[in-house]
Amino acid sequence: MYQPPAFRETDTGMQQAFIAAHPLGLLISGGAAGLLANPIPFIIYPNEGAHGTLRAHLSRGNAQWKELAAAPDVLIVFQGAEHYITPSWYAQKAVDGKVVPTWNYAVVQARGAAQIVDDAAWLLANVSALTDQQEGRRSKPWSVADAPDSFVAAQLRGIVGIEIAITSLEGKFKASQNRPEADRHGVVEGLAAETSPDAAAMRELVKTRGGV
Repeated sequence: MYQPPAFRETDTGMQQAFIAAHPLGLLISGGAAGLLANPIPFIIYPNEGAHGTLRAHLSRGNAQWKELAAAPDVLIVFQGAEHYITPSWYAQKAVDGKVVPTWNYAVVQARGAAQIVDDAAWLLANVSALTDQQEGRRSKPWSVADAPDSFVAAQLRGIVGIEIAITSLEGKFKASQNRPEADRHGVVEGLAAETSPDAAAMRELVKTRGGV
């Protein structure tokens, strides 16, 4: 990943927390069938291994898991806030007009080798953990145990697990840090005038990362 120093995030804890907050990762692999990419929800276990361990499951109908058995190296991309940045928000525009549009975004990339897991107990634990993670914030959370045991067992037969010991993590938080302070203030004000949740999320990232 292209990494200008101003945008690089090297803190492992920060990277892991980002993955936990944005668990839908793009699982990318290459094998006999060429490049494959699928959006897959992951759970990160930060204290397992040097950089943490990722666990997830794929449908048996998804050919990627068979490719991973032969070519296990993967790249998983976790995407956070992103937003177009117009040069109209920069104070520099009024000075000399030497400004261009850009795109701000936050992303973490994880690499490792995928291990295929075909064990009902492992799969049940993983599916339950993923469900609990997402349902826990709801007023009436649904649990895997709410479904009939026979139904759950049948569903588990339709999936396979993957476990990835992370060998490297890269974080990139592009949030106008390379712009002068006046321009960063302009970006924050411009994003505040937008109405989308994406704009609000990027506004907070620019404030945090840009010291505005």
